[in-house]
Amino acid sequence: MLEAPHSIAETTLPRHVAIIMDGNGRWAKARHLPRAAGHREGAEAVRRTVTASRELGIEFLTIYAFSSENWKRPDEEVSDLMGLLRVYLQREIKELDKQGIRLRIIGDKTQLSADICKLIDDGERKTTDNSDMVLTIAINYGGQAELAMAMRCIAEGVKEGKINPDDIDEEFISKHLYTRDIPDPDLVIRTSGEQRLSNFLLWQAAYSELMFVDDYWPDFDKQKLVSALNAFAERDRRFGARKE
Repeated sequence: MLEAPHSIAETTLPRHVAIIMDGNGRWAKARHLPRAAGHREGAEAVRRTVTASRELGIEFLTIYAFSSENWKRPDEEVSDLMGLLRVYLQREIKELDKQGIRLRIIGDKTQLSADICKLIDDGERKTTDNSDMVLTIAINYGGQAELAMAMRCIAEGVKEGKINPDDIDEEFISKHLYTRDIPDPDLVIRTSGEQRLSNFLLWQAAYSELMFVDDYWPDFDKQKLVSALNAFAERDRRFGARKE
């Protein structure tokens, strides 16, 4: 039975939920369908989850749409994924704006096609003043590459005399990441039963609660999100400190 949104105590609601959307291909295989069908159903799950997150009061939602390693997949599958991204950006921006959701894209955009980059720029610009929720989509993103990028930027600043090495601490590094203007995730959910981060928000997830659910991503819905949030509310978060 689906619990009402207000059944989740506001004091235990995570500000930032990040999701590794996994299992589209296996969902399709279990139904003797092509992988592309799984990705299409996965896009529907994104739509449901974005709406549900806003309704439940999540301030920041980050989803892992395409990793920097996903380019290694067959060309046909990569083409299908990029096609779905185009469709999402073309069709959903108006709805995101209507719901008061701000869109942000993180990752290396240099490998993306010019038309996708334009759709991203248009979507971010159109929703920039929205404040009900921030939706961040990680595209061509890798946590290790993000850290390397930040280190290069900092090293260049040190070389030019603009940065004092003594000023480099955890907060300083965080300010050089893609996610510099949003809080670190409180909760990271991965679907499909796999139990790893797969190069997702490696720095930011240092003290995130990790939750691994068996459902394939196309089956994820508001009820499963509420269940994850209720489970999160029962976690004892100490951030390295000892509680007596």
